[in-house]
Amino acid sequence: MTGWQVDKKWTDFYLPEVKRILGEALIGEPPVEEDQQRNTDLIVLRMEAVRIGVRIRKEKYMKSYAQEFTIRTSRPSGTKTELRKIIEGWGDYFFYGFAGNDSLKAFVLADLNIFRSTYHDMVSDGAKKWVEKTNYDGSSDFCAFQWRDFPRNFIVYSGRV
Repeated sequence: MTGWQVDKKWTDFYLPEVKRILGEALIGEPPVEEDQQRNTDLIVLRMEAVRIGVRIRKEKYMKSYAQEFTIRTSRPSGTKTELRKIIEGWGDYFFYGFAGNDSLKAFVLADLNIFRSTYHDMVSDGAKKWVEKTNYDGSSDFCAFQWRDFPRNFIVYSGRV
């Protein structure tokens, strides 16, 4: 298996829990008028396709790295990675979590439109507020960003499980 396949298989284990959390974040209760006049007890915030990138890190990294999030920038294979896809306009939200052996321990759902805008401003201003790193096993390179360097509305929903 390639590095991507190994990472994907590990992340896929947590997808049922991620979907439950996303339901809580993206499905809400409508105003009372919706229920009274339009037979609406729940409302999905958007009806068109909503693209959500998911990144899960091991719990052992949570204590040291809970204040940051990472986005892959390259793989040895040369395949297009997350940062390039995001900058190209792909993705609406970014789900970032830390997982223990069998469940998520903490998570953040972030708005990728706000990421793109802020990242663009950082690049334009020359205010590089991220650190470029290589995974210890050489499987990929990534940028580590600090949550605090983004506007408050970047984080849409978060919690500890």
